[in-house]
Amino acid sequence: MNFWLQHLPVLPIIVPLFAGAAMLLLADTSRYARGTISVIATLGQLAAAIALLVVAGGGVPGVWPEGVGAYLVGDWPAPFGIVLVVDRLAAVMLTLTAVLGLATLTYALARWDRAGVHFHSLFQFLLMGLNGAFLTGDLFNLFVFFEVLLAASYGLLLHGSGVARVSAGLQYIAVNLVASFLLLISIALIYGVTGTLNMADLALRAGHLTGAERMLFEAGAAILGVAFLVKAGAWPLNFWLVKGYGSASAPIAAMFSIMTKVGIYGLLRIGSLLLPTGAPAAFSLDWMFAAGLATLLFGAFGLLATQQLEKIVGYCVIVSAGTLLTALGMPGVTLTGPALFYLISSVLTTGAFFLLAELIERTRSFGANVLAVTLDAFDLDDPASVNRSDDVVGVAIPAAMAFLGLAFISCALLVTGLPPLSGFVAKFSLLSAAVSAATESAPPINAWILVAAVLVSGLAGLTGLSRTGIRVFWASDDRSTPRLRVIEAGPVAVLLLLCVGLAAGAGPVSAYLDDAARSLDQPKSYIEAVMSAQTVRGAKGGS
Repeated sequence: MNFWLQHLPVLPIIVPLFAGAAMLLLADTSRYARGTISVIATLGQLAAAIALLVVAGGGVPGVWPEGVGAYLVGDWPAPFGIVLVVDRLAAVMLTLTAVLGLATLTYALARWDRAGVHFHSLFQFLLMGLNGAFLTGDLFNLFVFFEVLLAASYGLLLHGSGVARVSAGLQYIAVNLVASFLLLISIALIYGVTGTLNMADLALRAGHLTGAERMLFEAGAAILGVAFLVKAGAWPLNFWLVKGYGSASAPIAAMFSIMTKVGIYGLLRIGSLLLPTGAPAAFSLDWMFAAGLATLLFGAFGLLATQQLEKIVGYCVIVSAGTLLTALGMPGVTLTGPALFYLISSVLTTGAFFLLAELIERTRSFGANVLAVTLDAFDLDDPASVNRSDDVVGVAIPAAMAFLGLAFISCALLVTGLPPLSGFVAKFSLLSAAVSAATESAPPINAWILVAAVLVSGLAGLTGLSRTGIRVFWASDDRSTPRLRVIEAGPVAVLLLLCVGLAAGAGPVSAYLDDAARSLDQPKSYIEAVMSAQTVRGAKGGS
């Protein structure tokens, strides 16, 4: 294996780490330098993620023949040292994070990166935390990366001004501090019982626990599951999500759309490793199915109850989390691949929708929204003209309202699962797999409940978004046409075009995700790759 392939897994962590630290050394007046470094660093992460996607999928012969690679940080063998693990699922999540990060960063360069201090450093640290959470192979470093991304998200959520943002930010911080405390307690319990925090080693030891040790392990796993649920936005622990995401600046809210998926990733990753050993009750499929169903229905009712666009998008995030938890709570591997396809589509959709919601809000009179408060507080624009040319980047696009309307319709189609975009492909494949599961595995009632819940949530989304679209574009007389910039409209268009491409390339993408699902269902290759990974010194000594 050549040098670059050998060290490829660590690049998504060290690139944003060094970039974020370097930008802290620059003066506040070096705005263009910071923006350039941040864009280059994010492009580097995207390139590394795509390379890992290819290597994990077997695109490079002789490298990771089982599709799983382990990187021993500090050259300490597992389970004693820190290990980074790349498989198809981790590579998909890394690529999705980099794509969304590049789009939101580009959008932020128009104005939001100036609405506070150290935006670009905090943004890179957020990317570092997300990448590390998807790559780490042990629970303690999962906690560390969680704290890195949460610490960065605290600053980014408060980025800007306004009482609503500060209030929502404080609530968000309090809830996530409690979740982090629960995560730390669960890690301490699990380590005290098993003597390890390496996920692969934990999968080997957990099945041999009995008596009081098994009970303590079950308790630790239950607390761990609750912490993941808070981060996944599951009901009833998601009371903070809609207000927090709706109050954040547009690019940060869009970036937050993948943060709930970190909790789902944790449940999926650890649950798949513990399932062959007799998964604890906290990671049982029945429990996950029930939590997902409640979350899905809560999100559907929220879509019908609210009329504020940013809150509607927040409830779309909750619906996506509920759909994923419900689908992953079904037995077998049949629904895992379609669920991952839905995850990709929903993250791209809600990311684009959060950006679009802020553009639509500009059609309101100045002073009526959070954007106006931020622009006024940081002197980013003249209150008499929301689009002063010397304070924005890029060229105004023609037919702004036509673009907003078409983008809104696209987001509505994606959220509700109507053809012809990737939302339809994702939900159709999910429902098709659920019907197949109803005829092949028990209990079939769960499959039909999933089908009904997904259809009901789609109908609720169609009703709520149609009402909002009519109110915004047709029934309002006090709205003006905004002057949108290419650097703002471009990221929205790119994310929506990626959803079009996802639908067009559904065959190869689904095949890759089905392979990822089968790998999760048979974690032996993951465990062997971690436990048998050779140190550099060991490899040299054996040659």
